[in-house]
Amino acid sequence: MLKLIVFDCDGVMFDSKSANRQYYNQLLAHFHRPAMTADEVEHVHIHNVMDSIRHIFRSYPDQDMKAVEAHRKTLDYTPFLRHMRMEPDLIEFLETTRPRYQLAISTNRTNTMIPILEIFHLQGYFTKVMTAENARRPKPAPDALLEILDHCRCHVNEAIYIGDSIIDREHTASCGMRLIAFRNPALPAEYHVTTFMEILKLPPFLVRP
Repeated sequence: MLKLIVFDCDGVMFDSKSANRQYYNQLLAHFHRPAMTADEVEHVHIHNVMDSIRHIFRSYPDQDMKAVEAHRKTLDYTPFLRHMRMEPDLIEFLETTRPRYQLAISTNRTNTMIPILEIFHLQGYFTKVMTAENARRPKPAPDALLEILDHCRCHVNEAIYIGDSIIDREHTASCGMRLIAFRNPALPAEYHVTTFMEILKLPPFLVRP
């Protein structure tokens, strides 16, 4: 029986590709580097910030990466939030599911996740929020999901994850959790949806806890 729903952030709760593009391009511009390519935009959309920075600066062996990391830590993410778009039925879905299930987040965001939840008034919905900063290892390693399961006192077969990328498939497969692919019909997953409210019609949600 389903007891726990775990959410990815980027590409699921929020359309944040534009925000990520603006953020990383500003970081590149500070060091007089050109803007990201389309492939690089896709890469940073699904990877944690440390991997993303290494990737977008990989062609600049002369770059002092300690300086890049130092500058990143000074960047305020707040101005980039205006480029984020919350899924229109997310709140309705959270309000519907919160009385019946525990809700949690596992994301490769770092110190930007909590400010996002606060600014969009979402922090009260989630019992556990795991990021690339507080997990022992970031996605796709299973650490964040295992910590969520332990915190929520759930078995893996009592949980389901909503994600949109191959990183999410690897993340869930690493501990045997079911995956709902959000707006990615090509992603191998147990279920596929295009909106949050569709999820309530999936078989695991038709069995009342």
